[in-house]
Amino acid sequence: MPERQVLRLTRRGRAAAVLLAGGIVLGGVLSAQSAAAGGPQGAVPVSAHVVRPGDTVWEIATSVAAPGEDVRDVVARIVELNGLEAGGLQVGERLVVPVG
Repeated sequence: MPERQVLRLTRRGRAAAVLLAGGIVLGGVLSAQSAAAGGPQGAVPVSAHVVRPGDTVWEIATSVAAPGEDVRDVVARIVELNGLEAGGLQVGERLVVPVG
């Protein structure tokens, strides 16, 4: 039966292991704080809208904006919620729109 070899760390090896573990823990703590700080302010109530021929994001935003709400803000939220790009809308596409 072969002899079992025991791993022995030197003082420098133990210090390196402790520093590595501390760095991993610190990295986890810092990333959790930044994720919380950059998270959304709160849930946004939404509804679904199916794009019809001729629809534009501006028209959709105007139809769901609350009285006195800036339509530009609603357009920005629709674009953000749906990850829209400058390519335009597709007929039949289902959008998530904020509820006034």
